[in-house]
Amino acid sequence: MSSDSQEIRRSILFKWHETLSKYGNLFSSDSVSGTSPPSVFVGSYNYPKVFAGPMVPPVHGDTTILDNPEKWIGKSLEEIVNFRLNLIRGTKKIPIEQTEGRYIENLQEVSMSSKPTDSDLVFTKLPSSNISLDGESAPFGPMGEIKSAKFSGTSSVKPIEKVFYDHDLKAQDAVLNLYNSGIEISKIQKCFSIGMLGQKRKIVPTKWSIIAIDDIISNSLADEILDYGLIDSCQIFSFAHLGNLFSVVLFPHRWIFEMIEAWYSNGILGFGSDSEDARGIDHPPAIAGAYFAAKLGVLEYLSKNKIQAGVVVLREIRPEYAIPVGVWQVREGIRQAMKQNSLNADNFDDALLIASKKLSISKNEWISHGKILDMMRQKTLSDFF
Repeated sequence: MSSDSQEIRRSILFKWHETLSKYGNLFSSDSVSGTSPPSVFVGSYNYPKVFAGPMVPPVHGDTTILDNPEKWIGKSLEEIVNFRLNLIRGTKKIPIEQTEGRYIENLQEVSMSSKPTDSDLVFTKLPSSNISLDGESAPFGPMGEIKSAKFSGTSSVKPIEKVFYDHDLKAQDAVLNLYNSGIEISKIQKCFSIGMLGQKRKIVPTKWSIIAIDDIISNSLADEILDYGLIDSCQIFSFAHLGNLFSVVLFPHRWIFEMIEAWYSNGILGFGSDSEDARGIDHPPAIAGAYFAAKLGVLEYLSKNKIQAGVVVLREIRPEYAIPVGVWQVREGIRQAMKQNSLNADNFDDALLIASKKLSISKNEWISHGKILDMMRQKTLSDFF
């Protein structure tokens, strides 16, 4: 980790301990009363018996911003980390097949609520105020095992309520139904995670549900754009936030997609990448959930404009991204990139050069760690029809 990363992390930790000193009484009780954004979380530890519960801050009011990634563009890394740290996570061990019963049904009502939910949690003992900023997983605030939980003031989002009570609807169709109804992806992810969608319902760890929802929606959009005409020139889009720099290159080609990431570890540059053609990807991507999040952000643009293209996404992760806050920032970063005015290039090589100049890594380095040139030389599906 670079000295910049360490300094940023130290600063955030220092301010968190200041908050604990100032408002320590809020976190030093075996109960908490507050307004959930609304938010639920399911861990992956001990799977298939997982720890599921609500996330509640020790304050009342409109707390929506604390767990609404779609509204976090423009916020600083410190602000977003503090949103996370101020949510107390309640946990209770639940078998993944247990999607009914009073506790889990309460969490389902919280997940489908259209507004923040008043919550009262009682813990078996004092919540732990230890937090983890290990550089790998998203940070968490205090956590405690739930003895009892009460919720009030829920108001169901009608499209979610409709698919929740439709047990004949497949999970994939339910997800697409909600997405096409305009429900935010972070909301769909919570509902999927807490076992609310599909025919054979299960509770799904949050980090897995995030990937699953991005994958389901992006695959549907990829199928859709295969019927559209190709763009006629190369376009370059870029955006930077939270120490992440994105460059997106669209070029005239049947749908192929590659994402290449670069990051700094103790001053050494590392790379990761993965790709697909019109048949999709048939293995877990080397760059994990970031792949599907970026793919979704680009495909939304292609679908909206009814066009088809080949795509390369370059992501440079700078040392300033000292605390990972989740793959939502990739999805929202790409969405923002596609809203910017594009630059145009006469050919693919020039487009990559322009895209690379938005970053600190050369075009040749990016290309040497991917296989987009090989993919472009291969026959596309259209060559066989």
